[in-house]
Amino acid sequence: MRVLNTMLPVPILRMLAGLRGRTFSPPVGSLRLGDLRRKTPVSRRFGLDRGLPIDRYYIEGFLARNTRDIQGRVLEIGDNIYTRRYGGHSVTASDVLHVAEGNPLATFVGDLASANHIPSETFDCIILTQTLQYLYDVRAALATLRRIMKPGGVLLATFPGITQIPQGHWDNTWYWGFTRLSAQRLFEEAFPGSAVAVETHGNVLVSIAFLHGLAVNELRQEELDWHDPDYQTLLTVRAVKPR
Repeated sequence: MRVLNTMLPVPILRMLAGLRGRTFSPPVGSLRLGDLRRKTPVSRRFGLDRGLPIDRYYIEGFLARNTRDIQGRVLEIGDNIYTRRYGGHSVTASDVLHVAEGNPLATFVGDLASANHIPSETFDCIILTQTLQYLYDVRAALATLRRIMKPGGVLLATFPGITQIPQGHWDNTWYWGFTRLSAQRLFEEAFPGSAVAVETHGNVLVSIAFLHGLAVNELRQEELDWHDPDYQTLLTVRAVKPR
């Protein structure tokens, strides 16, 4: 029967798989890759030239679900776009950390792994989006983050799992990709006794689309929202410093 099934048209095979409660798997030789059958990506800019990058869909959704944490004195990396967008009037002071001189928004300049000049127990919330992959000494950076957070303060962090590695300005400092397990261990070590919540986002379709540099508007919402823990396109962490 299995041999005969491979001779049936693909739409009928798909229907039969649905009736049997199984995921449809096209027979070998019947799969059509279409525009994605190429050795180079559609975009090498994460989809920025096509619309909103797919990883930003999950980053912004994560921050939107945790807007209550974005209050008081808030530190963000590079700029304060998300502080202003999601914190609003709940933010009493907005700080920006940048790794090098020259950023007019920066209130602090330095590397998180060795930022002894940032005062301890200062921030109610820290927004750390897509930054950890650039820090070789991740443990030192997480220790700094814990030190400069107020007791009860919240760290909202995001970082890549399955991703392209950009060429150009940042390619010589992109050190890491992460998994749920590595993130869980790193953050639990850095925040002992804390509430640490690690989530993964994505699925095989999202991962393929993101690697190709497609944008959010090129996928359906139900495709973006489908979660498959075997394909960790993006990771998010919410960590609370004990009071």
